[in-house]
Amino acid sequence: MGALLSIGIRAMFANQAALQTVGQNIANANTPGYSRQSVVLTTPDGQYTGAGYFGKGVAVQTVERSYNAFLSKNAATTQATAYMDSTRASSLHQLEKLFPPGEQGIGNAAGQFLNAMVDVASRPGDPSARQVVLGRAGELAARFASAGQQLVDMQAGVVSDLRANVDVVNQLTQQIAAANDQVARANGSGHTPNDLLDKRDELIARLSQYIQVTTLPASDGTVGVFIGGGQRLVLGSNAQALSVTPDPYDSNRAQVSISESNGNRPLDTSILTGGSITALLQYQNIDLQDAKNLLGQMAAAFSARVNDQQALGLDLSNPPGKGPPIFAVGTPRSLPAATNLRNPDGSFAVNVGVTINNPKQLQASSYKLQADPANPGSYQITRLSDGLVRTVAEGDSVDGFKFSLGGATPAPGDSFLLEPVSQAATNMKRSLDQATGIAAASPLTAKTEASNKGTMTVDSMYAVNSNVDPSRAPIKIAFGDADPADASKVLYTLTLADGTIYNGSWKAGQPIGNTPNASPPIDLGFELKLNGLPRKDDQITVEATKFTSANNGNAKAFLNIQTETFVGQRLQADGSLTQGATINDAYASAMSDIGSRVQGATYLSSVSTSVAANAEAARSGQAGVNLDEEASRLMQYQQGYQAAAKVLQAAQSIFDELLKLAAR
Repeated sequence: MGALLSIGIRAMFANQAALQTVGQNIANANTPGYSRQSVVLTTPDGQYTGAGYFGKGVAVQTVERSYNAFLSKNAATTQATAYMDSTRASSLHQLEKLFPPGEQGIGNAAGQFLNAMVDVASRPGDPSARQVVLGRAGELAARFASAGQQLVDMQAGVVSDLRANVDVVNQLTQQIAAANDQVARANGSGHTPNDLLDKRDELIARLSQYIQVTTLPASDGTVGVFIGGGQRLVLGSNAQALSVTPDPYDSNRAQVSISESNGNRPLDTSILTGGSITALLQYQNIDLQDAKNLLGQMAAAFSARVNDQQALGLDLSNPPGKGPPIFAVGTPRSLPAATNLRNPDGSFAVNVGVTINNPKQLQASSYKLQADPANPGSYQITRLSDGLVRTVAEGDSVDGFKFSLGGATPAPGDSFLLEPVSQAATNMKRSLDQATGIAAASPLTAKTEASNKGTMTVDSMYAVNSNVDPSRAPIKIAFGDADPADASKVLYTLTLADGTIYNGSWKAGQPIGNTPNASPPIDLGFELKLNGLPRKDDQITVEATKFTSANNGNAKAFLNIQTETFVGQRLQADGSLTQGATINDAYASAMSDIGSRVQGATYLSSVSTSVAANAEAARSGQAGVNLDEEASRLMQYQQGYQAAAKVLQAAQSIFDELLKLAAR
């Protein structure tokens, strides 16, 4: 009789335990990271009798959780990738707004500035036309400066976001370490602390949103959490803290370091994968830096080209002088590494100066400079945009700039970050305030002789380089017979005031005075362009300009800037120059570059988000709670509990009958 009572009691307890577990599952059906639990029931060994073995009922062995290590790891890894891609896509969408198309773009503002010179060319002495040019110049400079300042603000935002993310990571790692300690304490009981394990897995999954981690289980039930190719983040109940430290070159930028006993050690960003922190570092080090250099390249090249042409003309001052600069841009900068050799007073022992010598060849890149260990006295300079490494000496021209050293000799480990153009746009401004300072006049004026017989007229006359010299005037140009070598050309003789004679061959559309590639070459610093055709003995006289308010030669030269390819020329190994881009093409290329990054990041984000959702669905499908299933189990164990109660009730009735019989 006792056996039947024991079986009934055990059955009721087992079904009660199952009902309690089902209730726990239902209660946590919507709890993030919760894994479905189930009771493991076993049958005790039977009791031997002469009639055979009789069962002893049922026993509750343990409560286990539905967990798949592979699915959980895959869900965390894909989630880290999804957060990295979505963070970068979101950041790039903000960056794309700095390169708007159409009327709001920098390319359009540059075109408007140059187009304003049309009115000045039509009315060189009109102050209102000149004032429009100044207004357009101010607007263009303001757009460059605004875009540059927004990039500075975005950089500050990245550092702020990094600090916030690192703070969350440190909190999560502390909680994971605490959960490890609790799991280790419960590990000796022989049963797994399911809720603690779920909590720890959920913390690791949340940690993966910020930085991708790998885990390694230990024999005591704890897990080690590692980042960056094996760097320990959590081991047992101890957590390593991360911190945001200044970039070794630029204190406005940041890097992520790990705290160790001997100080903070920067993490190599190349081995960090996944999570929003990785995305922010990549966005800072690549996308923001490229955007700064793209803007700076355009600002430096365009302002230099405009200022150079302005300096070749004459303004309306009395007496007329060379035109003052219209634009001013930020200067190049050299940033020494924080680990470089220092003087006893804490200042850096070596200083590097950067000067621009050819703005047309400036590239949208930063450079790393360090001593060449194989060649004493030489230096290795790395173009960071494409990784090109060159060995150079002090004073050599590199992509349109030169560097010079000051102070001591660089130590073997010293390095410098050179930024020829990154600050150009941020600090760009209009430096000319007086409309009379616009140099619309050419220093030379050309006129045809009244006795000419041909249809030749002067189309334009302006200076193109510093070789122009009004003291050589008057200059006489006399046309002769057709060129025997080419009937489409006309021979001419150019005679300077000092009696120097140049002989040349002219063809319709070809300038006179600046034909350095002709044979023989002529480079007098000006270009004279003609309409119509001359006849033999027709002449042109070139004189120093006397009335600057009536001369529009240099204003016409400004109009040509819009079609000149002066942005981003590259010097090849054979000494030739690649064709650069116009200012509009350069801006369009920058828009295309940023736009392609946005499209790529958006696509990757959509794909990785979908993959992460599928991985989480697979994990939750195996570990999650299905309310329909739990409802059916609830009825099943309820019926089992009721049946066990009937068994206990029957045993009690039999026992009562036995007592009655014994009492008779």
